[in-house]
Amino acid sequence: MQIDNVTVFGGSGFIGRYLIKRLAARGCRVRAAVRDPEAASFLKPMGEVGQVMPVQANIRDEASVARAVAGADAVVNLVGVLYSRGAQSFERVHADGAGSIARAAADAGVSRVLHVSAIGADADSGAAYARSKAAGEAAVRAARPDATIVRPSVVFGPEDSFFNLFAWLATFSPVLPLIGGGHMRMQPVYVGDVAEGLDRLLADDADTGQTYEFGGPRIYTFRELMELVLEQTGRRRLLVPLPYAVAKIDALFLQMAPRPLLTMDQVELLKTDNVVAEGTPGLAELGITPTPAEAVLPSYLYRYRRGGRAPAAPVDV
Repeated sequence: MQIDNVTVFGGSGFIGRYLIKRLAARGCRVRAAVRDPEAASFLKPMGEVGQVMPVQANIRDEASVARAVAGADAVVNLVGVLYSRGAQSFERVHADGAGSIARAAADAGVSRVLHVSAIGADADSGAAYARSKAAGEAAVRAARPDATIVRPSVVFGPEDSFFNLFAWLATFSPVLPLIGGGHMRMQPVYVGDVAEGLDRLLADDADTGQTYEFGGPRIYTFRELMELVLEQTGRRRLLVPLPYAVAKIDALFLQMAPRPLLTMDQVELLKTDNVVAEGTPGLAELGITPTPAEAVLPSYLYRYRRGGRAPAAPVDV
């Protein structure tokens, strides 16, 4: 089936802006379903006049979700939060919100549903984030068994909240912490590759109902990633192992900040590797060669070098 009209929930976020640009380039009309359409107006120039339209929708409000999906050929859910707080709790956003979008898509007869979850989604995880991601997948499958679920590893790019955070810390802190000793493994994936993968899944109406995991070309330990940050920023800092128990005590206080640098739940997440499961389809099955982190990081971490123009705080996505 031809996909002409696409609704992207969370379209103004990190992955969303890259996906919308690709969709507009191939002629799709896109609704960016966001809580604040005015703040998402930067998306409009990504297409021709009227091609990209931010619309108001709150995934906790089923009526607004239904309006956003009405008439769409495809729906993509990119909404997620990194920490749980108030109305923006993991359960309400990752689980209830995902289910609301999938049910609205089913009621509206939408042809394609893509739901972006995360590697590590697990109903039995010790981390509330991972449990809520698993609950969201289950809610989506209950409403739309033919939905395609995509689980990326840590996503990197100019607006990321991972490399930017640690590069920013390295500008003033004499040490970078290696939580749990720095042995946990990650498979960072470039945001452009994630967007391309989602775009190809939307274009292929034969491949539905599967779960994909997107990872980059190389698996790193947490220590190796911190070494990469220091290399790219030209900084020399001590890498200090921090036991999980101590990290949780630190996080107990850090998570009280308006924008927490670390939460207890994130420490729990760092106990489990974040890599593509063997045998799970991913970027290669979509004909995409993943981009190495070393090819992209210099383009935006240079600003954290001495004399660079680093932001006053990590990029907020």
